[in-house]
Amino acid sequence: MPAAEESYGVNKVVDNICQLSPDLLTEACRHILTFLQGQTRGVNSAEISDRFQRAGVRLDHEALQNMIRFLMLSFRSAGKSGLSGDDLVSRLEEGSNKWPKASLQVLHRLWSEHGASVHAQQEVQAMLSIGQLVDLQWKLGMAVSSDTCRSLNSPYVSLLLKIVEPSGQIYHRSFEMTIPQFQNFHKQFKEMAAVMETV
Repeated sequence: MPAAEESYGVNKVVDNICQLSPDLLTEACRHILTFLQGQTRGVNSAEISDRFQRAGVRLDHEALQNMIRFLMLSFRSAGKSGLSGDDLVSRLEEGSNKWPKASLQVLHRLWSEHGASVHAQQEVQAMLSIGQLVDLQWKLGMAVSSDTCRSLNSPYVSLLLKIVEPSGQIYHRSFEMTIPQFQNFHKQFKEMAAVMETV
């Protein structure tokens, strides 16, 4: 996106934020910060929209979504960079000169209160993030030479896993197992599935 279009988009979001009283902005930001701290599973935009409408603020669906995305991205970026409240406000002012002082004060206060928790949650997520298995293929073969099979012409199972890493990259992992190893692998998968059904 060209800088002019990006600036226009940011200014449009800031114009919409200008419509919010400090209390409404605080409430919307708390929804987002609660999610970024890992305390909820998502941001309930319908609840935010209802609250805005009760207060007389009319935003269409796309404008509301853009505002939530912008605030979430700003807080996430500040968390990853370990920014202070002052640094966050400076970065926001660099992106647009339309920010009202009252809105920046709200964002500064909320980030000063919750920024460290968001940063800590992002570090935990980065450490715990693992790839997601999206495909598993297997085939039965006959060993001609192997380090694990005791004799040649023993059957083996070849597995090919397709994994999406948290970064979005797709990796392929392949390995071979003897028939007893595969049977044990299958048994462990069945046990995991049974445990997951009880959760």
